[in-house]
Amino acid sequence: MTEKALRLGTRRSKLAMAQSGQVADAVSQVTGRPVELVEITTYGDVSREQLAQIGGTGVFVAALREALLRGEVDFAVHSLKDLPTAEHEGLVVAAVPEREDPRDVVVARDARKLTDLPRGARIGTGAPRRMAQLNAYARTHGLEIETVPIRGNVDTRIGYVSSGELDAVVLAAAGLNRVGRIDEVTDFLSVDTVLPAPGQGALAIECTADNADLIAALAELDDPFTRVAVTAERSLLAALEAGCSAPVGALADLLADGQIVKEMRLRGVVGTTDGSTLVQLSTTGPVPETHEAAMALGRELATEMLAQGAAGLMGERAH
Repeated sequence: MTEKALRLGTRRSKLAMAQSGQVADAVSQVTGRPVELVEITTYGDVSREQLAQIGGTGVFVAALREALLRGEVDFAVHSLKDLPTAEHEGLVVAAVPEREDPRDVVVARDARKLTDLPRGARIGTGAPRRMAQLNAYARTHGLEIETVPIRGNVDTRIGYVSSGELDAVVLAAAGLNRVGRIDEVTDFLSVDTVLPAPGQGALAIECTADNADLIAALAELDDPFTRVAVTAERSLLAALEAGCSAPVGALADLLADGQIVKEMRLRGVVGTTDGSTLVQLSTTGPVPETHEAAMALGRELATEMLAQGAAGLMGERAH
């Protein structure tokens, strides 16, 4: 008799289905059990409001978590950047697999790079974080751009460019990789130009805290370096008291000497969406050995950023 299939809760978007399908295959390999996808519609998927208006953080996650707690699914896959920073009682992130490319990318008409866009180019993005950094970059490099708030899935967003409504859109490289559309990228943005969202490119595999067997099986998919990096980034975000709709960018990367990883650098940025004011700082230290050490790194950098005036830049959130 074959073992009962594990039920994986996923959002219905093409991207969510693609990344959940990849996780399902990996879980099937480590557990030897079939995995079936259970599609769940979340508030973030059906609402047409701007993310900043609907509270940003948690809108794509709540319905999946409810299904987990009700026992309708055994585990769920989230884009880590959608996950609220507060722990959720009764649930545990059992694995953070190895991260995809964390960078943001441009998809523009006529295969243009960011610096080749025409004067007054209209660039679409749903993220205040991207707007703040793109506008700041444009100011310091003499570019004239207009950032336009957009929503929708990958197809919708790229459609604004192909229809001529926008000159370019900015998206996450990881998402385009996962849906097989990375060839359409016209410019990969250096993290020195635009710092990604905390946790961008990483996935979180979540299950109930009392399912010890499943937690142990899923742990085999965990990448410890990715986990400490995203823990530090999310700790920074939490200490700045910002939801995922706030204009915060963060990236922890590992600095290696040859094959030996020596240190971790954490960079953070917060800014006004018009790019007129940015607070951007970084800190470098030993690679955190524990969850607590990674959390402390994020808190320390957040404290420095707040001392430089970051708090005053967070006021653009919907209350």
